[in-house]
Formats: sequence, C-alpha cells, structure tokens
Amino acid sequence: MNISAKASAFEQGTLDAAGFSHRDHIAVAIGLSQRYSFTKAAHLYASRIDAMARAAGAPDKFNTTITLAFLGLIAERMQTTPHEDFDTFLDRNTDLLDRSVLSRWYGTERLTSDLAKRVFLLPDPA
Repeated sequence: MNISAKASAFEQGTLDAAGFSHRDHIAVAIGLSQRYSFTKAAHLYASRIDAMARAAGAPDKFNTTITLAFLGLIAERMQTTPHEDFDTFLDRNTDLLDRSVLSRWYGTERLTSDLAKRVFLLPDPA
C-alpha cells in the first residue's frame, strides 16, 4: 500500500491497529503532512492514533506529547531533507526509525508522564 492509500485508510479508520508498525506511523504522518497544513495534519493524526488505541482496548497507550513532537519532527525533516520518495526520506533520516529519537529533547520521566499523555509538553529545560 502506498503512502497516499495508507493515509486515506488511516483517516477512514480502516487500518488495523495490530498491524500498524512504527514505519507505518511515519508513512501516515508524511501522507497527512503532504495533504494538509501542519495543524490540520496534527489534529487528524492525533485523533486517529487516540481512536486506534481506544479501539484496541489500550486508551492509556496514547501520548499527546510523543504524538505531536514526533509529527513535528517529521514535518521539519520533510521540509529540510531533500527526498524524492518515502524510501529516500527514510534513508536520509534513519533516526526516525528509532523509537527513542525524542530522547534528544525529552527525558524518559517527562515524556512518559501522565501529564505528557494528556497535554503537549515542551522539551526538557536545558
């Protein structure tokens, strides 16, 4: 399934949460970012991820801070990394495949806190 089709299925709520990999998260974030402004893409992405977690019986798994920070990082990289396609983008941004990529800006305690799950937290102070 290409990025556009994956993003459409994600928007329609037809992607299975059980098979939704980290790579799929990145692909959908790119697909939505190509279609919409950052704020609209962020709203759609966060609301669908939250809905997927709830439908899978894991509402506590959704984390607002991780979701929005990760989406912001992907959007920034899309604007600053020359790429022709998804594979080239990932080849030039391999750190995005590492789930701990946000640890550059966030400590584990802050990023996984109950507050981080509910609201977007800015990165750890310097």
